[in-house]
Amino acid sequence: MRNLIENFQAFIMRGNVVDMAVGIIIGMAFGSIVNSLVRDVIMPPVGLLLGKIDFSNLAAILKQGTPPAPYASLAAAQAAGAVTINYGLFINTIINFTIVAAVVFFLMVRPLAALQARRKAAEPAPPTKECPFCYIEIPAKASRCPHCTSTLVS
Repeated sequence: MRNLIENFQAFIMRGNVVDMAVGIIIGMAFGSIVNSLVRDVIMPPVGLLLGKIDFSNLAAILKQGTPPAPYASLAAAQAAGAVTINYGLFINTIINFTIVAAVVFFLMVRPLAALQARRKAAEPAPPTKECPFCYIEIPAKASRCPHCTSTLVS
């Protein structure tokens, strides 16, 4: 049992697990920031431009509740027991996703790809030789050509 606990502690303290946990926590915090950005900053002006629409209250009523429609808000419809399709909340979720995807792409994926490209360009190319049978460039240490499968004599 003691060995099991020690192995578990060693696993938890490995860099990858700690890095992943930190990434998840920061990701959750970032998600709540983006939700607030969409709900509180982006959607009110968009709704105003589209005729004072509150996207969070857009819903299709499938089944009336008690009392029947009209309802002042989505919360009122749900409190009355109405069955709704909340397409306004879905629109907000799509905008959230688009913002998160854009931020991840422009602030993480592109810079990391550029960094990897610079590192790869800085690395010296491995020595190569030409296959005497098919004339394809292959690694210098190869004993068989990966293109024509000929056995190479060193």
